[in-house]
Amino acid sequence: MSLYLKALSLHLKAELEYKASFIFSFLSQVLIFFAYYFVILALFKRFDNIRGFTLYEVLLCFAIIQFGYAVNEVFARGIDKFDTLIIQGGFDRLLLRPKNLIIQVLCNDADFIKVSRIIQALIILVIALIKLNIEWNLMRVLTLFLMLISAIVIFFGIFLLAASYCFITVQGLEVRNVFTDGGKYMAQYPIGIFSKGFILFFTFIIPYGFVNYYPLLYFVGKKDNLLYGFSPLLVFFYVIPCIIVFYLGIKKYSSTGS
Repeated sequence: MSLYLKALSLHLKAELEYKASFIFSFLSQVLIFFAYYFVILALFKRFDNIRGFTLYEVLLCFAIIQFGYAVNEVFARGIDKFDTLIIQGGFDRLLLRPKNLIIQVLCNDADFIKVSRIIQALIILVIALIKLNIEWNLMRVLTLFLMLISAIVIFFGIFLLAASYCFITVQGLEVRNVFTDGGKYMAQYPIGIFSKGFILFFTFIIPYGFVNYYPLLYFVGKKDNLLYGFSPLLVFFYVIPCIIVFYLGIKKYSSTGS
């Protein structure tokens, strides 16, 4: 962990060497993020609800998913850009070092400009919570916490799967983007608004449903079953095969020759 924290400090120092560029890039991310936010607002200007979900319930989903994705964009950027690491031959060097490979890949890159998205997601989360008038108790606090943590975990697992795909081919980024960027845009809405096939796929194959749909039903009082509140814990089991697949890919890896 000390190695990772040291790497983060070095990446932050490097980004701040060009302060004007950092500030303008930071502000551009703010504008891009709010563009997504205003799309949802525009949608609810036309409709009062989407299959029973109100504006602030959707914004709660939006904030949780965007928070989890942004955290990974900042702190797991090395995994997200794993294809570059392989193409440039950097992964070969990591294999020679006596440290955990996933930690080394995480140390390879960070993107502190995306911290703006974390802050904005938390702001929208707070606004949604205020407007929803939640009847707070210990279980609802725990459910919200689990939703936020599971959002981080699921995208970390998806990033690992995308990195594992690079052992097969370093091309075909569009295929990976379907499950990273595409998955993020889909999961920022409650999956209950989609068809049954989508719900099954994004519950049992890529378990977005356990991040911000089933726990959301409990959190806002649509369901009383406590299992819905604890359902984000299932996402932690999802990341285990993702790690296994990544290490299986390492065993099959042969250098790109860079």
